Amino acid sequence: MTNHPYVIDEMISAKSIAARIEALCRAIHDEFDGTDKLVVVGLLRGSFVFIADLVRELDLPIEVDFLEASSYGDAMESSREVRILKDLRGAIEGRDVLLVEDIVDTGHTLHHVTNLLRSRGPARLKTIALLDKPTRREIDMKADWTGFEIPDEFVVGYGIDFAQRNRNLPFIGKVRFT
Repeated sequence: MTNHPYVIDEMISAKSIAARIEALCRAIHDEFDGTDKLVVVGLLRGSFVFIADLVRELDLPIEVDFLEASSYGDAMESSREVRILKDLRGAIEGRDVLLVEDIVDTGHTLHHVTNLLRSRGPARLKTIALLDKPTRREIDMKADWTGFEIPDEFVVGYGIDFAQRNRNLPFIGKVRFT
């Protein structure tokens, strides 16, 4: 699929992302103020840039862990079958947890992962997604906080890839095939 020529049109600028992260961090701080430690769980791989910027902006005691789930592989469409490829290193029982997702599309991944984490008995579990495509939803799932709601477009950048390419773009861009 990557041998088809395509261009990337900027959809959300790096400046807009940074401003939105500041606002999101204020809301997260208000929710978790007083926590002895917030476990920030990044869903790999797409969320790694977002989680890095979030934790630098959060004025809370935090621990970072990662979980890798896949429902896409190198495809443009979700397989709807969520597989856990890498599990958390630490226990979350009785702890405050923030799950960081890059994009909520069909809702399958967020649904599966939140159920998995809830089964481990966190004190509180909240979710945040950089992007939300509500028109694609197949499972009624919504993150507690969302950076941007976007139309049903295939996007890349800011950690989000197309067949492992374009993660390093500082903005969110729409892929347009030529």
